[in-house]
Amino acid sequence: MKTTLAKNVQLKDKTWYVVDAKDQILGRLAVKIANILRGRHKPTYTPHVDTGDYVIVINADKVRLTGSKEEDKTYMFYTGWVGTAYRRTAAAMRERRPEFIVTHAVKGMLPKNRLANAMLLKLRVYAGDKHDQAANNPQPFPEAKKV
Repeated sequence: MKTTLAKNVQLKDKTWYVVDAKDQILGRLAVKIANILRGRHKPTYTPHVDTGDYVIVINADKVRLTGSKEEDKTYMFYTGWVGTAYRRTAAAMRERRPEFIVTHAVKGMLPKNRLANAMLLKLRVYAGDKHDQAANNPQPFPEAKKV
């Protein structure tokens, strides 16, 4: 049996998918989005090549956090100056930048290398139900059937 590895010159068509984040659990949604960005849903998946597709996430402000994570989960930021680390709860981030919650979760699910930066550029996150990529003819990502 022979294993084929994808090369960048072979990759032509990238599909655009729309994922609705309304009432979906954040971690489970991030895994699904990260797998699409990496290309793990394709038979041509190769770990060291960007074989993934583009993902548009709508309704990022309506994503669900389980348990008491809305108040307990914190995001830490650091400006680089001494004593300027500050924290924001998930509830505060949902008010200010709801796109950040989904983007941050997906970034944590991607590999930690330069390839992940290219994969993250293929992610578009919108707080509402409207997006600007209608010209790319995005299609809803087919859900896997539960057995």
